[in-house]
Amino acid sequence: MVTFNWNDLLTAIALLLILEGLMPFLSPSRLKQTYRELIELPDKTLRTIGLVGVIAGILLLFLTD
Repeated sequence: MVTFNWNDLLTAIALLLILEGLMPFLSPSRLKQTYRELIELPDKTLRTIGLVGVIAGILLLFLTD
């Protein structure tokens, strides 16, 4: 039976929030510019970027297990 560790989930969410908050904290103007540039990208490119991120995350999970 697989056991679920809430502490690991909360740790992962905490790290996500820290990483997501770094850019707006360190350089809000650059973040705004980046968002403007992302809006101009085609949907296919954004989906490819998202897919690469998901695959990288899955691989990282397997490597750390």
